[in-house]
Amino acid sequence: MTTKTTRRSGGRAARQAMRAAPLAEDIRPIRSGMEGGNYKPLSDAEVLRIHHAALDALETIGLADAPPSGVDVMTKAGAILGDDGRLRYPRALVEDMLAKAAKKVTLYSRDGKNDLELWGNRVHYGTAGAAVHLVDVENNEYRECTVQDLHDAAKITQQLDNVHFFQRPMVCRDIPDNFEMDQNTIYAACSGTTKHVGTSFTEPSFMPGMFDLIYDIAGGEANFRARPFVSNSNCFVVPPMKFATESSEVMEYCIRAGMPVLLLSAGQAGATAPASIAGAIVQAVAECLAGVVYVNAIAPGHPAIFGTWPFVSDLRTGAMSGGSGEQALLTAGCAQMHKFYGLPGGAAAGIADAKMPDMQAGYEQAHSNVMAGLSGLNMVYESVGMHASLLGFCLESLIIGDDLLGQSLRCVRGIEVTDDSLSLETMRDVCLNGPGHYLGSDQTLNLMQRDYVYPRLGDRTSPKEWVERGKPNLIENAIKFKNDILSKPSAVGFDPELDGKLRAKYKIHLKQ
Repeated sequence: MTTKTTRRSGGRAARQAMRAAPLAEDIRPIRSGMEGGNYKPLSDAEVLRIHHAALDALETIGLADAPPSGVDVMTKAGAILGDDGRLRYPRALVEDMLAKAAKKVTLYSRDGKNDLELWGNRVHYGTAGAAVHLVDVENNEYRECTVQDLHDAAKITQQLDNVHFFQRPMVCRDIPDNFEMDQNTIYAACSGTTKHVGTSFTEPSFMPGMFDLIYDIAGGEANFRARPFVSNSNCFVVPPMKFATESSEVMEYCIRAGMPVLLLSAGQAGATAPASIAGAIVQAVAECLAGVVYVNAIAPGHPAIFGTWPFVSDLRTGAMSGGSGEQALLTAGCAQMHKFYGLPGGAAAGIADAKMPDMQAGYEQAHSNVMAGLSGLNMVYESVGMHASLLGFCLESLIIGDDLLGQSLRCVRGIEVTDDSLSLETMRDVCLNGPGHYLGSDQTLNLMQRDYVYPRLGDRTSPKEWVERGKPNLIENAIKFKNDILSKPSAVGFDPELDGKLRAKYKIHLKQ
């Protein structure tokens, strides 16, 4: 009995040690840009009906409130300005601009190691949002976000394998001046991670100062234009069917300055978008198609992401319900429309209505992230850390979410059926010649690393082992992991000479 226990424990320990070792890139079971696309909530006929409805909306309803510069560029391209001030888009114009639009977009990382290739069904998960509160798990409360919190989130993201990009997830509420807040958002994010950074800008007049900082970080304008590692998340429309005038002017500046843009339409079903899921998709598609016309009338082929982000309301109260099944369906349906147009696309998933990283948050974040990945969504925004229907961001949830996304990516990878994976020879060897189990077979040991994904913090021990290990707690372990990262300087902080120049030239609020 003792011999068996020792041998079994030794085998398990060896397997655990093998799995704990860092994996070479070529044998990792999951990675950024894995191919999804097998889940399709809409039939081909339904996709066509949504497409034609969106074209009808553009042709007969149109969009209001475009800035004069936008009216000028889009009417020269073929849009029609009505007496009511609304721009309407003939079908031929939309089709022409779709033909010119970029079908493949690369969002670059600062170090060249985490570039995101956006085309086909390649899936990338990351952060996003504009949370005004940080979820303080240890004190079970919410407090206002700071620039330090934003930097901390970037530092943590740098260490998470399954969070592929860092779009600003929270607003620096401790910086009242909006110009300084926008600049410090760039600084805090880029000094915390080399992964691709997405951000928003408050006013058109701020843009020269924003690009001064970005070009300085890049080492010059030419360097940034060659590898733009920051993109603009741009709410260029105010649903229903109106342009956001100042955001549109910001977008025009970004396009001319060489920055990729996310064309973000974020209507709320039942409030600023139709309550029906199909209708919410129609409106989002129509608004983003207007954005495609806008962008490509300025610069044909400019990198732009088709950002249909319709959200869901709880129709009993009117409150947002980002963790709902309806939200998961909306996001997956939007992904199908991106594929129909052959455009790089993004939408929101992983939002929790729960206030803390509890079981409610887990099921809300999991089902929409899995469905988004299976649908082949290129950019899954807000996939980790978001609570209280986007009002709160949680660093512990960001960390736990890395495990959640690992399992989501394994679902995206799917099941490979090959001669080897059918396993007939392995079955024959084990059943006819071997010990009658597969624990020590060559196939098991080989696939242990290549096919199976293991959580960093999630606990899979038996109750007995759990007790022997001191009853590890998921939240407590996430706090320890967070504190370990934040106790050290940023692993990818700016070179001291560059940092000194940036701090001398700009009003940087983040403490050294």
